[in-house]
Amino acid sequence: MAAPAVKSAAAPKKVTAQFLWEAKTKSGETKKGEMEAMDIEAVNARLKSLGLNPVKVRKKGLLDNGVSMPGLGGVTGKDILVFTRQFATMIDAGLPLVQCLDILATQMDNPAFKKVLFAIKGKVEQGSTFADALKEHPKVFDELYVQLCAAGEVGGILDSILNRLAAYREKNEKLKNKVKSAMTYPAIVILVAIGVTALLLLKVTPVFEKMFSDFGSALPGPTQMVVDFSHLAQEYIFHVLVGIFVLVTSFSWTYRQPKGRKFWDKVFINAPLFGPVLRKVAVARFTRTLGTMLSSGVPILDALDVTAKTAGNRTVEEAIFYVRGKIAEGKNIAGPLLETKVFPSMVVQMIGVGEATGAMDTMLNKIADFYDDEVDSAVNGLTAMIEPLLMVFLGGVVGGFLIAMYLPIFGLAGAIK
Repeated sequence: MAAPAVKSAAAPKKVTAQFLWEAKTKSGETKKGEMEAMDIEAVNARLKSLGLNPVKVRKKGLLDNGVSMPGLGGVTGKDILVFTRQFATMIDAGLPLVQCLDILATQMDNPAFKKVLFAIKGKVEQGSTFADALKEHPKVFDELYVQLCAAGEVGGILDSILNRLAAYREKNEKLKNKVKSAMTYPAIVILVAIGVTALLLLKVTPVFEKMFSDFGSALPGPTQMVVDFSHLAQEYIFHVLVGIFVLVTSFSWTYRQPKGRKFWDKVFINAPLFGPVLRKVAVARFTRTLGTMLSSGVPILDALDVTAKTAGNRTVEEAIFYVRGKIAEGKNIAGPLLETKVFPSMVVQMIGVGEATGAMDTMLNKIADFYDDEVDSAVNGLTAMIEPLLMVFLGGVVGGFLIAMYLPIFGLAGAIK
Protein backbone atom coordinates (compact mmCIF):
# COMPACT_ATOMS: atom_id res chain seq x y z
CA MET A 1 0.00 0.00 0.00
CA ALA A 2 1.44 3.32 -1.02
CA ALA A 3 2.35 5.73 1.70
CA PRO A 4 0.12 8.80 1.88
CA ALA A 5 1.50 11.82 0.14
CA VAL A 6 3.01 14.36 2.41
CA LYS A 7 1.93 17.92 1.65
CA SER A 8 5.04 19.96 1.09
CA ALA A 9 5.48 23.38 2.60
CA ALA A 10 4.55 26.23 0.29
CA ALA A 11 7.57 27.47 -1.63
CA PRO A 12 8.45 31.10 -1.02
CA LYS A 13 7.08 33.39 -3.70
CA LYS A 14 9.76 34.57 -6.10
CA VAL A 15 10.19 38.32 -6.14
CA THR A 16 10.65 39.79 -9.61
CA ALA A 17 11.32 43.30 -10.84
CA GLN A 18 11.22 45.25 -14.09
CA PHE A 19 14.55 45.73 -15.89
CA LEU A 20 15.46 47.99 -18.81
CA TRP A 21 17.90 46.44 -21.24
CA GLU A 22 19.94 47.44 -24.27
CA ALA A 23 21.51 44.80 -26.51
CA LYS A 24 22.99 44.33 -29.96
CA THR A 25 21.96 41.82 -32.61
CA LYS A 26 24.48 39.75 -34.57
CA SER A 27 24.29 42.36 -37.34
CA GLY A 28 25.23 45.13 -34.90
CA GLU A 29 21.76 46.69 -34.61
CA THR A 30 20.90 48.14 -31.20
CA LYS A 31 17.73 46.89 -29.52
CA LYS A 32 16.09 48.21 -26.34
CA GLY A 33 13.30 46.89 -24.18
CA GLU A 34 11.86 46.01 -20.81
CA MET A 35 11.76 42.63 -19.07
CA GLU A 36 10.47 41.19 -15.81
CA ALA A 37 13.02 38.94 -14.11
CA MET A 38 14.56 37.91 -10.79
CA ASP A 39 17.83 39.80 -11.28
CA ILE A 40 20.25 41.20 -13.87
CA GLU A 41 21.85 37.78 -14.46
CA ALA A 42 18.47 36.35 -15.42
CA VAL A 43 17.93 39.17 -17.91
CA ASN A 44 21.38 38.61 -19.45
CA ALA A 45 20.70 34.88 -19.76
CA ARG A 46 17.34 35.49 -21.40
CA LEU A 47 18.80 38.00 -23.89
CA LYS A 48 21.61 35.58 -24.86
CA SER A 49 19.05 32.83 -25.42
CA LEU A 50 17.33 35.17 -27.88
CA GLY A 51 20.57 35.68 -29.78
CA LEU A 52 21.24 39.17 -28.40
CA ASN A 53 24.45 40.45 -26.88
CA PRO A 54 23.62 42.45 -23.69
CA VAL A 55 25.15 45.93 -23.51
CA LYS A 56 23.35 47.52 -20.55
CA VAL A 57 20.86 46.13 -18.06
CA ARG A 58 19.49 48.05 -15.08
CA LYS A 59 16.54 47.97 -12.73
CA LYS A 60 13.67 50.23 -13.74
CA GLY A 61 13.12 53.17 -11.38
CA LEU A 62 10.43 55.78 -10.75
CA LEU A 63 12.09 58.33 -13.02
CA ASP A 64 11.80 55.88 -15.95
CA ASN A 65 8.02 56.08 -15.63
CA GLY A 66 8.08 59.86 -15.67
CA VAL A 67 6.73 59.86 -12.09
CA SER A 68 8.10 62.16 -9.45
CA MET A 69 9.17 60.54 -6.22
CA PRO A 70 6.91 61.15 -3.21
CA GLY A 71 7.57 64.58 -1.82
CA LEU A 72 9.86 65.51 -4.71
CA GLY A 73 9.26 67.75 -7.67
CA GLY A 74 9.92 66.74 -11.27
CA VAL A 75 12.88 67.95 -13.34
CA THR A 76 11.84 71.09 -15.22
CA GLY A 77 13.24 72.61 -18.39
CA LYS A 78 14.57 75.51 -16.33
CA ASP A 79 16.51 73.07 -14.10
CA ILE A 80 18.18 71.50 -17.14
CA LEU A 81 18.90 74.91 -18.67
CA VAL A 82 20.62 76.23 -15.51
CA PHE A 83 22.56 72.98 -15.14
CA THR A 84 23.75 73.14 -18.76
CA ARG A 85 24.93 76.75 -18.44
CA GLN A 86 26.80 76.10 -15.18
CA PHE A 87 28.26 72.84 -16.45
CA ALA A 88 29.56 74.52 -19.63
CA THR A 89 31.22 77.29 -17.58
CA MET A 90 32.94 74.78 -15.27
CA ILE A 91 34.16 72.58 -18.13
CA ASP A 92 35.47 75.69 -19.92
CA ALA A 93 37.34 76.64 -16.74
CA GLY A 94 39.22 73.32 -16.89
CA LEU A 95 37.57 71.44 -14.01
CA PRO A 96 37.43 67.63 -14.34
CA LEU A 97 34.10 66.17 -15.48
CA VAL A 98 33.45 64.18 -12.30
CA GLN A 99 34.25 67.17 -10.07
CA CYS A 100 31.84 69.36 -12.07
CA LEU A 101 29.06 66.81 -11.67
CA ASP A 102 29.77 66.44 -7.96
CA ILE A 103 29.64 70.21 -7.36
CA LEU A 104 26.47 70.70 -9.41
CA ALA A 105 24.71 67.69 -7.84
CA THR A 106 25.61 68.85 -4.31
CA GLN A 107 24.26 72.37 -4.81
CA MET A 108 21.15 71.29 -6.76
CA ASP A 109 17.93 72.34 -4.97
CA ASN A 110 15.64 69.94 -6.86
CA PRO A 111 15.92 66.56 -5.05
CA ALA A 112 14.81 64.54 -8.09
CA PHE A 113 17.43 66.20 -10.32
CA LYS A 114 20.04 65.85 -7.57
CA LYS A 115 19.44 62.08 -7.57
CA VAL A 116 19.81 61.95 -11.35
CA LEU A 117 23.09 63.94 -11.32
CA PHE A 118 24.62 61.75 -8.61
CA ALA A 119 23.64 58.68 -10.65
CA ILE A 120 25.33 60.17 -13.74
CA LYS A 121 28.42 61.01 -11.70
CA GLY A 122 28.58 57.41 -10.46
CA LYS A 123 28.39 56.04 -14.01
CA VAL A 124 31.16 58.37 -15.20
CA GLU A 125 33.35 57.31 -12.26
CA GLN A 126 32.85 53.68 -13.30
CA GLY A 127 34.29 54.48 -16.74
CA SER A 128 31.16 55.31 -18.73
CA THR A 129 31.17 58.23 -21.12
CA PHE A 130 29.14 61.28 -20.15
CA ALA A 131 26.74 60.75 -23.08
CA ASP A 132 26.14 57.09 -22.16
CA ALA A 133 25.48 58.13 -18.55
CA LEU A 134 22.92 60.69 -19.78
CA LYS A 135 21.25 58.01 -21.90
CA GLU A 136 20.30 56.19 -18.69
CA HIS A 137 17.80 59.00 -17.94
CA PRO A 138 15.71 59.52 -21.10
CA LYS A 139 12.92 61.29 -19.20
CA VAL A 140 15.35 64.04 -18.18
CA PHE A 141 17.82 64.23 -21.08
CA ASP A 142 16.30 63.71 -24.52
CA GLU A 143 18.01 62.16 -27.54
CA LEU A 144 19.06 65.56 -28.88
CA TYR A 145 20.89 66.37 -25.64
CA VAL A 146 22.61 62.97 -25.58
CA GLN A 147 23.68 63.06 -29.24
CA LEU A 148 25.15 66.56 -28.98
CA CYS A 149 27.06 65.68 -25.81
CA ALA A 150 28.39 62.55 -27.54
CA ALA A 151 29.59 64.69 -30.47
CA GLY A 152 31.17 67.16 -28.04
CA GLU A 153 33.04 64.40 -26.19
CA VAL A 154 34.38 62.89 -29.41
CA GLY A 155 35.49 66.28 -30.76
CA GLY A 156 36.84 67.55 -27.44
CA ILE A 157 34.50 70.55 -27.53
CA LEU A 158 32.03 69.60 -24.81
CA ASP A 159 32.02 73.12 -23.35
CA SER A 160 31.09 74.66 -26.74
CA ILE A 161 28.40 72.04 -27.30
CA LEU A 162 26.91 72.68 -23.86
CA ASN A 163 26.79 76.43 -24.56
CA ARG A 164 25.00 75.72 -27.84
CA LEU A 165 22.60 73.41 -26.03
CA ALA A 166 21.87 76.08 -23.43
CA ALA A 167 21.20 78.68 -26.14
CA TYR A 168 19.01 76.18 -28.01
CA ARG A 169 16.98 75.34 -24.91
CA GLU A 170 16.57 79.04 -24.01
CA LYS A 171 15.11 79.83 -27.41
CA ASN A 172 13.01 76.68 -27.41
CA GLU A 173 11.53 77.55 -24.01
CA LYS A 174 10.70 81.07 -25.24
CA LEU A 175 8.98 79.55 -28.27
CA LYS A 176 6.89 77.22 -26.09
CA ASN A 177 5.95 80.07 -23.77
CA LYS A 178 4.74 82.15 -26.72
CA VAL A 179 2.44 79.35 -27.88
CA LYS A 180 1.19 78.76 -24.32
CA SER A 181 0.38 82.45 -23.93
CA ALA A 182 -1.60 82.33 -27.17
CA MET A 183 -3.63 79.36 -25.94
CA THR A 184 -4.02 80.26 -22.27
CA TYR A 185 -5.97 83.53 -22.54
CA PRO A 186 -8.76 82.24 -24.82
CA ALA A 187 -9.06 79.08 -22.73
CA ILE A 188 -9.47 81.09 -19.51
CA VAL A 189 -12.09 83.42 -21.03
CA ILE A 190 -14.06 80.48 -22.47
CA LEU A 191 -13.99 78.67 -19.10
CA VAL A 192 -15.18 81.84 -17.36
CA ALA A 193 -17.99 82.22 -19.91
CA ILE A 194 -19.08 78.60 -19.37
CA GLY A 195 -18.94 79.04 -15.59
CA VAL A 196 -20.96 82.28 -15.68
CA THR A 197 -23.54 80.75 -18.02
CA ALA A 198 -23.91 77.68 -15.79
CA LEU A 199 -24.32 79.88 -12.70
CA LEU A 200 -26.96 82.02 -14.38
CA LEU A 201 -28.95 79.04 -15.68
CA LEU A 202 -28.73 76.84 -12.58
CA LYS A 203 -28.91 79.36 -9.74
CA VAL A 204 -30.10 82.79 -10.86
CA THR A 205 -32.78 81.91 -13.43
CA PRO A 206 -34.86 79.71 -11.01
CA VAL A 207 -35.10 82.71 -8.62
CA PHE A 208 -36.42 84.96 -11.39
CA GLU A 209 -38.76 82.20 -12.62
CA LYS A 210 -40.38 81.88 -9.21
CA MET A 211 -40.85 85.64 -9.09
CA PHE A 212 -42.33 85.70 -12.61
CA SER A 213 -44.82 82.93 -11.73
CA ASP A 214 -46.47 85.33 -9.26
CA PHE A 215 -47.17 87.78 -12.11
CA GLY A 216 -49.71 85.38 -13.61
CA SER A 217 -49.02 86.44 -17.22
CA ALA A 218 -47.20 84.90 -20.19
CA LEU A 219 -43.47 85.53 -20.34
CA PRO A 220 -41.84 87.34 -23.29
CA GLY A 221 -40.17 85.11 -25.88
CA PRO A 222 -36.51 85.77 -24.84
CA THR A 223 -37.35 85.25 -21.16
CA GLN A 224 -39.21 82.01 -21.86
CA MET A 225 -36.26 80.77 -23.94
CA VAL A 226 -33.83 81.40 -21.05
CA VAL A 227 -36.20 79.66 -18.62
CA ASP A 228 -36.47 76.66 -20.98
CA PHE A 229 -32.67 76.50 -21.20
CA SER A 230 -32.54 76.61 -17.41
CA HIS A 231 -34.91 73.61 -17.19
CA LEU A 232 -32.81 71.69 -19.71
CA ALA A 233 -29.60 72.52 -17.83
CA GLN A 234 -31.05 71.41 -14.49
CA GLU A 235 -32.46 68.20 -15.97
CA TYR A 236 -29.47 67.19 -18.07
CA ILE A 237 -26.51 68.70 -16.18
CA PHE A 238 -25.28 65.23 -15.15
CA HIS A 239 -25.54 63.95 -18.72
CA VAL A 240 -23.66 67.00 -20.00
CA LEU A 241 -20.83 66.51 -17.49
CA VAL A 242 -20.58 62.81 -18.35
CA GLY A 243 -20.58 63.68 -22.05
CA ILE A 244 -17.77 66.21 -21.59
CA PHE A 245 -15.76 63.67 -19.58
CA VAL A 246 -16.27 61.02 -22.27
CA LEU A 247 -15.26 63.44 -25.04
CA VAL A 248 -12.09 64.56 -23.22
CA THR A 249 -11.14 60.97 -22.33
CA SER A 250 -11.81 59.76 -25.88
CA PHE A 251 -9.73 62.55 -27.37
CA SER A 252 -6.89 61.88 -24.93
CA TRP A 253 -6.92 58.16 -25.71
CA THR A 254 -7.18 58.71 -29.46
CA TYR A 255 -4.32 61.22 -29.43
CA ARG A 256 -2.07 58.64 -27.78
CA GLN A 257 -2.66 56.17 -30.63
CA PRO A 258 -0.38 56.45 -33.70
CA LYS A 259 -3.23 56.88 -36.21
CA GLY A 260 -5.14 59.23 -33.93
CA ARG A 261 -2.05 61.34 -33.26
CA LYS A 262 -1.38 61.57 -37.00
CA PHE A 263 -4.99 62.63 -37.72
CA TRP A 264 -5.21 65.30 -35.01
CA ASP A 265 -1.75 66.73 -35.68
CA LYS A 266 -2.75 67.20 -39.31
CA VAL A 267 -6.01 68.86 -38.21
CA PHE A 268 -4.18 71.20 -35.80
CA ILE A 269 -1.51 72.32 -38.26
CA ASN A 270 -4.15 73.05 -40.94
CA ALA A 271 -6.67 74.73 -38.59
CA PRO A 272 -7.83 78.23 -39.68
CA LEU A 273 -6.71 80.33 -36.71
CA PHE A 274 -4.06 78.38 -34.83
CA GLY A 275 -2.76 76.38 -37.82
CA PRO A 276 -0.48 79.11 -39.25
CA VAL A 277 1.02 79.74 -35.79
CA LEU A 278 1.68 76.03 -35.24
CA ARG A 279 3.24 75.74 -38.71
CA LYS A 280 5.61 78.62 -37.94
CA VAL A 281 6.48 77.02 -34.62
CA ALA A 282 7.24 73.75 -36.43
CA VAL A 283 9.51 75.53 -38.94
CA ALA A 284 11.34 77.40 -36.15
CA ARG A 285 11.86 74.20 -34.14
CA PHE A 286 12.97 72.16 -37.17
CA THR A 287 15.51 74.72 -38.38
CA ARG A 288 16.81 75.48 -34.86
CA THR A 289 17.28 71.79 -33.98
CA LEU A 290 18.84 70.81 -37.32
CA GLY A 291 21.09 73.89 -37.37
CA THR A 292 22.32 73.24 -33.82
CA MET A 293 23.12 69.60 -34.57
CA LEU A 294 24.89 70.28 -37.88
CA SER A 295 27.01 73.08 -36.36
CA SER A 296 27.99 70.62 -33.61
CA GLY A 297 29.35 68.11 -36.11
CA VAL A 298 26.50 65.58 -36.09
CA PRO A 299 26.08 63.81 -39.50
CA ILE A 300 23.03 65.05 -41.41
CA LEU A 301 21.21 61.69 -41.41
CA ASP A 302 21.58 61.33 -37.65
CA ALA A 303 20.62 64.99 -37.20
CA LEU A 304 17.45 64.56 -39.28
CA ASP A 305 16.56 61.42 -37.33
CA VAL A 306 16.72 63.28 -34.00
CA THR A 307 15.05 66.39 -35.46
CA ALA A 308 12.11 64.30 -36.66
CA LYS A 309 11.64 62.69 -33.24
CA THR A 310 11.66 66.08 -31.48
CA ALA A 311 9.38 67.81 -34.03
CA GLY A 312 6.34 67.67 -31.75
CA ASN A 313 3.93 67.11 -34.66
CA ARG A 314 3.43 63.81 -36.46
CA THR A 315 2.82 65.48 -39.84
CA VAL A 316 6.12 67.36 -39.59
CA GLU A 317 7.86 64.22 -38.27
CA GLU A 318 6.77 62.16 -41.28
CA ALA A 319 7.88 64.94 -43.65
CA ILE A 320 11.37 65.03 -42.07
CA PHE A 321 11.70 61.24 -42.23
CA TYR A 322 10.70 61.41 -45.91
CA VAL A 323 13.45 63.97 -46.52
CA ARG A 324 15.94 61.81 -44.61
CA GLY A 325 15.10 58.82 -46.81
CA LYS A 326 15.63 60.84 -50.00
CA ILE A 327 18.98 62.18 -48.75
CA ALA A 328 20.05 58.61 -47.94
CA GLU A 329 19.33 57.82 -51.61
CA GLY A 330 21.75 60.56 -52.65
CA LYS A 331 19.44 63.51 -53.25
CA ASN A 332 19.87 67.03 -51.86
CA ILE A 333 17.70 68.41 -49.08
CA ALA A 334 15.82 71.21 -50.86
CA GLY A 335 13.91 69.10 -53.41
CA PRO A 336 12.41 66.58 -50.94
CA LEU A 337 11.59 69.39 -48.48
CA LEU A 338 9.53 71.12 -51.16
CA GLU A 339 7.76 67.86 -52.06
CA THR A 340 6.44 67.46 -48.51
CA LYS A 341 4.40 70.71 -48.83
CA VAL A 342 4.86 71.23 -45.10
CA PHE A 343 7.60 73.86 -45.21
CA PRO A 344 7.17 77.24 -46.96
CA SER A 345 8.93 77.60 -50.31
CA MET A 346 10.98 80.55 -48.99
CA VAL A 347 12.40 78.34 -46.21
CA VAL A 348 13.20 75.58 -48.72
CA GLN A 349 14.98 78.03 -51.06
CA MET A 350 17.07 79.47 -48.23
CA ILE A 351 18.05 75.97 -47.08
CA GLY A 352 18.96 75.12 -50.67
CA VAL A 353 21.21 78.20 -50.86
CA GLY A 354 22.84 77.22 -47.56
CA GLU A 355 23.45 73.69 -48.83
CA ALA A 356 24.96 74.97 -52.09
CA THR A 357 27.31 77.38 -50.29
CA GLY A 358 28.33 74.89 -47.59
CA ALA A 359 26.88 77.04 -44.80
CA MET A 360 23.58 75.25 -44.19
CA ASP A 361 23.94 75.31 -40.38
CA THR A 362 24.34 79.11 -40.41
CA MET A 363 21.40 79.52 -42.79
CA LEU A 364 19.21 77.24 -40.64
CA ASN A 365 19.92 79.29 -37.52
CA LYS A 366 19.10 82.51 -39.40
CA ILE A 367 15.79 81.03 -40.55
CA ALA A 368 15.06 79.94 -36.97
CA ASP A 369 15.72 83.47 -35.67
CA PHE A 370 13.44 84.91 -38.35
CA TYR A 371 10.62 82.47 -37.56
CA ASP A 372 10.97 83.09 -33.82
CA ASP A 373 10.05 86.71 -34.58
CA GLU A 374 7.30 85.51 -36.93
CA VAL A 375 5.80 83.36 -34.17
CA ASP A 376 5.93 86.35 -31.81
CA SER A 377 4.10 88.55 -34.33
CA ALA A 378 1.57 85.81 -35.15
CA VAL A 379 0.80 85.21 -31.47
CA ASN A 380 0.34 88.93 -30.82
CA GLY A 381 -1.91 89.27 -33.86
CA LEU A 382 -3.96 86.22 -32.87
CA THR A 383 -4.40 87.51 -29.31
CA ALA A 384 -5.37 90.97 -30.56
CA MET A 385 -8.00 89.41 -32.84
CA ILE A 386 -9.42 86.87 -30.38
CA GLU A 387 -9.53 89.14 -27.30
CA PRO A 388 -12.34 91.47 -28.49
CA LEU A 389 -14.32 88.53 -29.92
CA LEU A 390 -14.20 86.70 -26.59
CA MET A 391 -15.12 89.81 -24.64
CA VAL A 392 -18.08 90.45 -26.98
CA PHE A 393 -19.14 86.83 -26.53
CA LEU A 394 -18.93 87.01 -22.73
CA GLY A 395 -20.65 90.40 -22.64
CA GLY A 396 -23.35 89.12 -24.99
CA VAL A 397 -24.07 86.13 -22.74
CA VAL A 398 -24.38 88.24 -19.57
CA GLY A 399 -26.12 91.18 -21.29
CA GLY A 400 -28.58 88.93 -23.11
CA PHE A 401 -29.47 87.19 -19.86
CA LEU A 402 -30.06 90.49 -18.04
CA ILE A 403 -32.29 91.81 -20.82
CA ALA A 404 -34.28 88.58 -20.93
CA MET A 405 -34.79 88.60 -17.16
CA TYR A 406 -35.84 92.24 -16.97
CA LEU A 407 -38.28 92.19 -19.93
CA PRO A 408 -41.21 90.93 -17.78
CA ILE A 409 -40.44 93.58 -15.14
CA PHE A 410 -40.47 96.32 -17.80
CA GLY A 411 -43.77 94.91 -19.14
CA LEU A 412 -45.28 94.92 -15.65
CA ALA A 413 -44.19 98.51 -15.08
CA GLY A 414 -45.79 99.55 -18.37
CA ALA A 415 -49.07 97.81 -17.46
CA ILE A 416 -49.17 99.57 -14.07
CA LYS A 417 -48.74 102.97 -15.76
